Amino acid sequence: MKVNTPNLNVVLFQPEIPQNTGNIGRTCVLTNCKLHLIKPLGFNLDEKQVKRAGLDYWPYLDIEVHESFEDMISKYPNSRVFLSTTKDSNYQYQEVKYEQGDFIVFGRESSGLPADIRNKYPDTRIRVPMINTTTRSLNLSNTVAIVVYEALRQLKFPGMK
Repeated sequence: MKVNTPNLNVVLFQPEIPQNTGNIGRTCVLTNCKLHLIKPLGFNLDEKQVKRAGLDYWPYLDIEVHESFEDMISKYPNSRVFLSTTKDSNYQYQEVKYEQGDFIVFGRESSGLPADIRNKYPDTRIRVPMINTTTRSLNLSNTVAIVVYEALRQLKFPGMK
């Protein structure tokens, strides 16, 4: 586990696909972001698909698993929280000003974030722009990478070469 302050906190709400979580974990290691997982998970963290996608980076991952979204918020009550969602977003991801330590929450692959969570943060819902189609959204791990790298660009890539 890392001892330094994470650049950002990446939160996956009830992730369903182990390969996405593995890829996101790898991104978190290489960008000094902490990964938060909100239960229930659609897989076991020991599954080989998670480890394979995360390669040999998994032991270096700063990860915390929470019983619920409310559990996570109660542990970090004064944190700034952004919700990445395709529903009712006020801003495109690059239009907000990120700060070190911000929490960026991403929803389930199949259904996104539930309305009760979205309704708690009406002013910090962000989206990655896409054309209007009959499909839902970009792949979760791609979306995380897009948003995280924009936030880190704004922060001038702290601690990164």
